[in-house]
Amino acid sequence: MSEPALLAHDLIRTLGTRRVLDGVSLTASPGHRIGLIGENGVGKSTLLRLLAGTDAPDAGTVERPRDVGFLHQEMPYDADRTLADVLDDALREARDDLAELERLGELLARTAEDDAGYAELLDSYGRRLEHAQANEVWDADRRASMVLAGLGLDALPHTRSLHTLSGGQRGRLALAALLVRRPSALLLDEPTNHLDDDAAVFLEEQLRALPGAVVLASHDRAFLDAVCTDLIDLDPAVDGPVRYGGNYSSYLAQKRAERERWERRYAEEQQELADLRTAARVAAHRVAPDRGPRDNEKMGYGVRANRVQSQISRRVRNATRRLDELARRQVGEPPHPLRFRPTAFGAPRPDAPDPDEALVEMRDVRVPGRLDLDRLAVSPADRLLVTGANGSGKSTLLAVLAGRLPAEGEVRRRADLTVGLLTQDSEFARPERTARETYTRALGFERADAVPLRSLGLLHESDLDRPVGLLSVGQRRRLALALLVADPVALLLLDEPTNHLSPRLCDELEDALGEAPGAIVVASHDRWLRGRWPGRTLGLGADAR
Repeated sequence: MSEPALLAHDLIRTLGTRRVLDGVSLTASPGHRIGLIGENGVGKSTLLRLLAGTDAPDAGTVERPRDVGFLHQEMPYDADRTLADVLDDALREARDDLAELERLGELLARTAEDDAGYAELLDSYGRRLEHAQANEVWDADRRASMVLAGLGLDALPHTRSLHTLSGGQRGRLALAALLVRRPSALLLDEPTNHLDDDAAVFLEEQLRALPGAVVLASHDRAFLDAVCTDLIDLDPAVDGPVRYGGNYSSYLAQKRAERERWERRYAEEQQELADLRTAARVAAHRVAPDRGPRDNEKMGYGVRANRVQSQISRRVRNATRRLDELARRQVGEPPHPLRFRPTAFGAPRPDAPDPDEALVEMRDVRVPGRLDLDRLAVSPADRLLVTGANGSGKSTLLAVLAGRLPAEGEVRRRADLTVGLLTQDSEFARPERTARETYTRALGFERADAVPLRSLGLLHESDLDRPVGLLSVGQRRRLALALLVADPVALLLLDEPTNHLSPRLCDELEDALGEAPGAIVVASHDRWLRGRWPGRTLGLGADAR
């Protein structure tokens, strides 16, 4: 039984005064897994709500298969329901299918083949059987046990009430219910939130095995790479959202080629504009030969001069017309990717550290209940990735390295060491100041002028003059990152730096880390970042080597 595609046509949605979606169309056929990517606020969650039918578009239409499952922020169950109630609900359709097949089978056994209703009854049985086979209903109970184990929920008693679960457990349970149910189309909003590596890999395997359409929004690049057959980039573009075939690696290759074409066209057009301006300027100043006419030329001189002036005027008009036409339709300059600025922008540092002298050395360091580390040395050009499960001490280690948290044991820092720390929670003392004012006051006018906030590509132009207190958590964190990017330090400490960044910005940040001056220590659960990390790794907790 072939399921229909999930279709959206010319969707428009305005929230407040901002048009979030403007004429978005999408076709998700069975077997296709489409990833929605783009900056925060471009409409990924809004589009998913419209596809699911939990929100209505201002214009446009959506055609849905008969059964759509939607994973979003709130669980569709009362807090006093139990885990068993959730599983029973997820298994209800499979059990209904089995019961109906049994009923139809008994009717067929009692109905003669030459009976008037036999053909219709046989057809009903066949359609129900095809649906049951496609949804593997005989395997539903085993699948439920496997899904709970795969998502780390198998140790929870089925009598446990939902209000006693953590937020992460509730999110994983909602995801488990959808995987058990196997709807015709599945819509997922950041499904790898609250998942460890093993659970994320399990989810990837489950989604690849689904026969129906999947549309998901995610910042998890490793997940996008493992699951998606297509990606839709919702970031603003001249021709609207762009659909790319393939997974995240394929998307990156296509984006690189697209960027190269953009840069090449921009350079060619700028050169042509410069040539046209020169041609128009030279032609406008040209005059007829500056010698006077000889006696034997006087009769024809005026005619030839007029002809020359006419030709020059025509050239000026042609060059000016071509210049105006090209200036109107020229492509914009490609945005500069995020880059750590070299220290040459600021005051030079004559006291560059000795490359053989550690910036920080730690021995037998303890923070009771949070960190237990025998030894660590960070060199001036170090690239260190700290890994470990939540609670293993990654953030604690960064705080100790920064000198913000006292610890037992020996911690030696180089004198005059400059340190920058990006924490997971970015707060600013003066929330009434705008992002631009905060940036300028923190860096000083000279430095802020040398490296303007808008040049870093971390905040939209429209957000630069908004009060910091009105920015989202992600925007405040990107402002904090901008302050570190703009003024490099000897030791840069980044705690989950790819949180709240779009996949594009994550890629650019990682590229920038390779060019940044000084030592860098990163704590991250990002599988894509960890898989491409060029430096050494320190594992904490169960990850300790």
